[in-house]
Parts: sequence; structure tokens; C-alpha cells
Amino acid sequence: MFFKLLLALIVSSIAWSIPQTQAYAVWIFLLGVMVVFVVEGVRIVPQQSVWVVERFGRFHTVLEPGLNLIIPFLDRVAYEHSLKEVPLDVPEQVCITRDNTQLAVDGIIYYQVTDPQLASYGSQDYIMAITQLAQTTLRSVIGKMELDKTFESRDEINRHIVASLDEAGRNWGIKVLRYEIKSLTPPDAILKSMQAQITAEREKRALIAKSEGQRQEEINLADGQKQAAVLSSEGEKQAAINKAQGDATAIKLIAEATAAGVRAVAEAIGDKGGMEAANLKVAQQYIEAFAQLAKTSNTLIIPANAGDVAGFIATAMSVLEKTKQNGNNPASK
Repeated sequence: MFFKLLLALIVSSIAWSIPQTQAYAVWIFLLGVMVVFVVEGVRIVPQQSVWVVERFGRFHTVLEPGLNLIIPFLDRVAYEHSLKEVPLDVPEQVCITRDNTQLAVDGIIYYQVTDPQLASYGSQDYIMAITQLAQTTLRSVIGKMELDKTFESRDEINRHIVASLDEAGRNWGIKVLRYEIKSLTPPDAILKSMQAQITAEREKRALIAKSEGQRQEEINLADGQKQAAVLSSEGEKQAAINKAQGDATAIKLIAEATAAGVRAVAEAIGDKGGMEAANLKVAQQYIEAFAQLAKTSNTLIIPANAGDVAGFIATAMSVLEKTKQNGNNPASK
């Protein structure tokens, strides 16, 4: 502002040194002072921003977004704050876990100015303050956990840090919205051992899956063989039953046919001339039997006495006679 007033004074002095404009030098100076007052007294604050105004070095007011007026020489804009959500990268640091393992942690903070007056006078540098507090809180939280627990507890770590920063940020006029861990990096030796553990675990799962598959395969094969044996035995059983039923039916039919033949022979003998026909048939079959034996064998045994043939026929006829008498005798029935 003083530079602008000095510039107005220089212009008016130049006008005073020129005779033709000497009469206007005072007016030029006054006009320059008015321009400087207007330029310095009008402040246009952008949207989502606030300016803190001091009067004689003390806090006076906060300029909201839009057109604002201040008194030059008395007031000055001391601080400018953005009300937007601001991401702040937290430098990577090495933390020691509960099981004495080094762990490099990198995170990011999202904060927002809620009280411009406290943000201006509550801390010399609130950005450095929340950064340092975030790192301190992170070391404290990580130190209470074992290495394996830290990888699965990111949300819990984030909540602890946000709660701690938000409580402290109330005195600084800011609100910490969230904290996110970007990376958790253990030493190379730990990484190699973790990779070996993961590989071993995968191989273990593969072996278990393979053994389960082989076991299920053997169970399926045994069950299939069992079912095949059962079906085969059932088939053999049914075949035996069918064969037995067929043999029984055949025997029954043969017996019925034999009985029918015997009845027919008995009836034929009972008729007139039946006995003579029977004698003739028996003699004929006797002779045919000897003839058949002669065809199938070189050795033929015949009765020493030819009369034995007649005796054999007579014996057969006597059997037929008895059968006839039993058939005609009602008592036998």
C-alpha cells in the first residue's frame, strides 16, 4: 500500500514540476490516494475460502466469500485459509511392532479448516503439528500389534489415528476427516520368509486337495465295483431262479406227457386187439434195440438161447396185463 501511495506522490510531483499541469498536481495526488484506498479497501474473497483480518496487529474479523470492505492503514489480511478438504501426505517412517520387527508405513491425512481464527492463532503451523502427531500416534499403535496383525488391522489403525488427530485438531481449528495407510513395507528378509510361508501354504492346500480327490476317486471306484457286484449277483440269482423255474416247468411237462402217454397206452391195451398189438410192438422194439447195438459197437452180446427173447417178451406182456387189470379194477382206484 505504501508503494502505491508513493507512486501517487511521484506522479503528483511530476505534475507539479510541469507548469502546464502544476494547478492539477494536488488533484492528481488526491485522486491517486482515493484509487489506492479503493484498491486496498475492497477485498473479493473466492468461494470456499476465508481471510482473517487484523486491526493494529490484533484479530478483527473473518472475511467470508464475496465482496468485503476493510479500512486501509488500519486493517490488513493476515491469513488466508481454504475451507476445502485438503489431502496431506505423511512422510514414510519406520515403526517397531510388538514382536520387534521393523515396518515402514506411509499414509495420507484428509483434513478441513473449520475455525479460521483458531487455525490462524491456535498453532504456529498446524500442518506440521498434525503431521508430527500422526506419525507419533502411528508409532504408538503399531508398537502394540504384532507384524501379522498390522496387515489385517488397517481400519483399526486408521480409526485410532483419526480419533487422536481429531481431538487435538479442535484446538487448532481443523477437523481430521480420515487417515489412510498407503503402504506397509516390512524388511526384505521378512518379505522373503512371508513369501516362503505363502508358497508352503499353497503347496499344502494343493496336496490336501489332491489327496481328497484321490480319496474320492477310490471311494467312487469302490462304490462302483460294489454296485456292479450287487447287480451281477442279482442277475445270477435271477438267472438261477429262471433256470430252476424252467427246469421245473420242463419236468412237469415231461411228467404230464409221460402220464398222458401211459394213459393212452393203457386205454389202447384195453381195446379189442390191444394186447396183440402191444406184443407185436414190444417184439419190434426189442429187435430194433439189438439192431441199433449192432450198428454202434463191434461187439454184440445176444442171449445164449433164442427162447430168451420170447421169455423177455412174455415178461413184458405180463406187466402190461397186470397194469390193465389194475386199471379195470375199481378197488385200485
